[in-house]
Amino acid sequence: MFGLLDNILKHLIKKGQLEVVFPDYKRRIYGDFSSKDKAGFQLLTHKICFRLIVNPGLAFGEGYMSGEIKTIDCSIYEVLKVFLQNDLQHDHIGEKFASLIRFGKRSWSQLNRVHQARKNVAHHYDLKNSLYQLFLGQDKQYSCAYFNRDTQSLDEAQEAKKRHIASKLYLNKTELTILDIGCGWGGMALYLAKNFDARVTGITLSKEQLQVAQERAVAEGLQDKVHFELQDYRLINSKYDRIVSVGMFEHVGVRFYNEFFRDIKKLLKEDGVMLLHSIGRSDGPGSTNAWINKYIFPGGYSPALSEVFPAIEKSGLYVTDCEILRLHYAKTLQLWREAIEKQKDKIIKMYDERFYRMFEFYLSGCELTFYYQNCINFQIQLSSKLDILPITRDYMYQAEHDFSSQLR
Repeated sequence: MFGLLDNILKHLIKKGQLEVVFPDYKRRIYGDFSSKDKAGFQLLTHKICFRLIVNPGLAFGEGYMSGEIKTIDCSIYEVLKVFLQNDLQHDHIGEKFASLIRFGKRSWSQLNRVHQARKNVAHHYDLKNSLYQLFLGQDKQYSCAYFNRDTQSLDEAQEAKKRHIASKLYLNKTELTILDIGCGWGGMALYLAKNFDARVTGITLSKEQLQVAQERAVAEGLQDKVHFELQDYRLINSKYDRIVSVGMFEHVGVRFYNEFFRDIKKLLKEDGVMLLHSIGRSDGPGSTNAWINKYIFPGGYSPALSEVFPAIEKSGLYVTDCEILRLHYAKTLQLWREAIEKQKDKIIKMYDERFYRMFEFYLSGCELTFYYQNCINFQIQLSSKLDILPITRDYMYQAEHDFSSQLR
């Protein structure tokens, strides 16, 4: 068994240098010996060796969580950095086979009907709010920030993200009604309610997020302008001037894309505009990593644009703008990861060491996929009619400039 895993690693690791100590204490070094990216880990059981052969995408994270895999004079971030520079999905026969199975059953694994969607959201977003306060920043934005300056802090970049999105909503008149689908802890909805003459409805499937969002609205004196509900977008019947959705589309599921955009068409007024912000993939349709699906985002999937645009076309909506944000989420995840590292003792006390290793693995792996794999963010602007918006993007730039100097 050790020989087979040894041969797989010889074939797999071409970039970076990786040291592996097997359960029999034999030591092997793989990859480019001249590389500056060096890492190592020890395998403590025969069982984890077998699982790394059969289904490494799931087994490696589980092995790190359980303590069957221990890093050697480095962090798990450094280990994953070496792995993700290499093509695990195509060069590891076990992962290649496992990914084909995941792709084949992805419609089933993403069967996010109303009841299942609530259950999936609760798995991750109903963790203790005190956990998220440790790393998300002042406004509790759990999505990609927008770094328009290299020296920005996380809070500044999240504020810039809200300005960037608001500029694309074309908030050109008074008394607008806005729906925020997947409002999280309420930051975007509160921003729009505070700075624009608008009435905002924020919906979430997380009870923990709902409570915090409602408390924030009262604390900021905005309860008459913003209303938060525990609600699924499929059960909304009102019409809105504007719709915004940030970091929620990843939980829709590929088989529900047609339904999602049909619902958006139904919810938008005749002169309505929507801004959709989501994680995506740049290499075509795929499947969700098995470990992420099991431990972090069950039912989640980051789509390729080639999967999104056909569903938009069928809905009758117009794509009026599309922007790709390449490395903004990598920077965001880096700041989150560094924050939880500083709060390690608090997180272990709050949960346990296994949970901390899970979260460390999650944030490290996600950050690195934006650098070395296929992850991007996209923002798609949609409208009900072709002639609602100006025909150039100048209004976005002007609005963002104005918001930067005027808004609170």
